[in-house]
Amino acid sequence: MSKNKGGSSLIVKLLVSIVIGIILGLIVPENVMVVIETIKYFLGQIIFFTIPLVILGFIAPAIAELKSNASRFMTVTILLAYLSSVGAAAFAMISGYAIIPHLSIASNLGNLREIPNPIIELNIPQVFSVMSALALASMVGIAAANTKAETVKKLLQEFQKMVLYIVQNIVIPILPVFIASTFAGLSYEGSITRQLPVFLQIIVLVILGHLIWLTVLYTLGGVISGKNPLNVVKHYGPAYMTAVGTMSSAATLPIALECIHKNNEIPRHIQDFVIPLCNTVHLCGSVLTETFFVMAVSKILYGTMPPLTQMITFIFLLGLFGVAAPGVPGGTVMASLGLITSVLGFDQAGVAMVLSIFALQDSFGTACNVTGDSAIALMVTGIAKKFMKDDGSADSV
Repeated sequence: MSKNKGGSSLIVKLLVSIVIGIILGLIVPENVMVVIETIKYFLGQIIFFTIPLVILGFIAPAIAELKSNASRFMTVTILLAYLSSVGAAAFAMISGYAIIPHLSIASNLGNLREIPNPIIELNIPQVFSVMSALALASMVGIAAANTKAETVKKLLQEFQKMVLYIVQNIVIPILPVFIASTFAGLSYEGSITRQLPVFLQIIVLVILGHLIWLTVLYTLGGVISGKNPLNVVKHYGPAYMTAVGTMSSAATLPIALECIHKNNEIPRHIQDFVIPLCNTVHLCGSVLTETFFVMAVSKILYGTMPPLTQMITFIFLLGLFGVAAPGVPGGTVMASLGLITSVLGFDQAGVAMVLSIFALQDSFGTACNVTGDSAIALMVTGIAKKFMKDDGSADSV
């Protein structure tokens, strides 16, 4: 009971943070906004500094506990994540061809108010990049599992406890303030008040698409695992709201782990392995969003949507390009700008419009990514039991 109360309390805090941030952005003068941006910058540096540590601290011990099945678990998880991302993009493409020609969409965005720079920019670089952390965690975990390096396993478990302490006592307490400052910036520059009405129709359609795709994922997860997916997704409210506020899957990772740990039907070693890994490689919401948006922008600017052959090439490559973008708000669309220009042939105006509209709903795409990760964990659980002789405990794998 106390866990549920804690989750509800966190949701309330996040909602209050969003509302406070929007109000502040509408009323504060520039000199106050400078202070808010400085706070956002500093807290963001702390949060993003811890992200590689969280990935290493959870993935490496989880892989080490998977023992002989470590590489197979990783292969299955990455394949499921990629198929989910490509499937979401294909769903968006089909929906786009069916819906966008019937929409009447305005294209005048207007000028946005410039957000002032922070007073002080104290850069706190990560010890290593997110992708380096993922590669290191994978290699160390697989090596420890296959060489039966018990000392290393114990060290990894101790490191995981240290990371958990940092997350629970530093990251989670400052998240509401970081979220409030993020929304203050969006409100101050005018993104919410000026751009939202312009693209309201397609944003609503994309969010509806997120919900449909999550329903598909959790249905498949329930069928494959033989478990009730509602017992998993009911705990994900705090993670969803954190993702909406931070616009970053990586910054939401600590909350996502807390949420899935409340479920006892998915083995803990699978939770601690799949969720951090999918946090990097599973981007179903972001690719669904970008696919629908590029089609809408193409219709707005160029009078027609990209041909089917170009879109098929785009969505298969988009799933790969997005892997390089974890932890960065808008990172998926930034990483795929080369695809937008080379495969779809967008000019500068097209790129600018895609970036603008993507930024408006990036938080919801991120929330879809994060929430969908536990559906992948359900699938991995079912596959592990059926094909890897996993009875649900790390020792049996």
